[in-house]
Amino acid sequence: MISLGSTGLQVTALCVGTSPLASMPGLYGYEVSERQAVETVDAVFAGGAINFVDTSNGYGEDGSAERRIGLALRGRGGLPPGVVLATKVDPDPHTGDFSGKRVRQSLEESLERLGLDRVQLLHLHDPERISFAEGTAPGGPVATLAELKREGLAEHLGVAGGPVELMRQYLDTGVFEVVLTHNRYTLLDRSAEKLFRDASARGIGVLNAAPYGGGMLAKGPEKQQKYAYGRRDDTFADAAVAMRDAASRAGVPLAAAALQFSLRAPFIHSTVVGVSSPERVAGTVALAETPIPDSLWAELDALTPDPNYWLDPPA
Repeated sequence: MISLGSTGLQVTALCVGTSPLASMPGLYGYEVSERQAVETVDAVFAGGAINFVDTSNGYGEDGSAERRIGLALRGRGGLPPGVVLATKVDPDPHTGDFSGKRVRQSLEESLERLGLDRVQLLHLHDPERISFAEGTAPGGPVATLAELKREGLAEHLGVAGGPVELMRQYLDTGVFEVVLTHNRYTLLDRSAEKLFRDASARGIGVLNAAPYGGGMLAKGPEKQQKYAYGRRDDTFADAAVAMRDAASRAGVPLAAAALQFSLRAPFIHSTVVGVSSPERVAGTVALAETPIPDSLWAELDALTPDPNYWLDPPA
């Protein structure tokens, strides 16, 4: 177990991301049935290798990811001992409202779906959808999250989003104990490294999501041509192919190297990996345990694209 910054929460180095369990074929290219989703969550709880589950109010239509997790929780009589569950507040899916009032409503919806009376970790989700001024306004999202913590409805607060400098701004408010960003600390993109190092040094919990870059480093650029949900030029794809060839020569699946690149970073407390089936849970654990020769890391580092191609190029 790893201490998640200064929160006191004890988490495993792997965290299960549940966005795929919402069944969003438009995003992932496949559907996930309710039964499969519940069986996947059950596999996490039963396996013992992972104690950390990440979800969100906005995953799927009408919060389908949370509803499915809630079914699994009810089947076990509640949250199993030792399991840490994080969710996120999201804007109104119809109006886009992301006010303080909406933040409270978002958590209320999540608690009802999950069958819980509080959450251990609550994130402000993708605050790039509003301005920083709106996010930090009196009575706005950040102020309301602080109220929810004081009321005991959320034990700890995090900020989860994309742009590195925006995440830093939110951390500088002093309200957040955990930071999560996605696709910005991978074999192909190191944009978030300084943010993560600085946050860890300050006692802030660090969560790195999407170590496969949205699938390119797991499925290969032939099957997944997008990186971080968007199309890039050939730079990332060419680098991914070269990295796969290097990993193959070392007898290692590129997905194992991509996952362990995050796991081996001392400033990252847990790595969030989306799963869609019980087999994916077991497969992720196996990738995390795959032996990787030290010589491969230097070779992969040399193949990393120039920082000018990263999602958030350094200033």
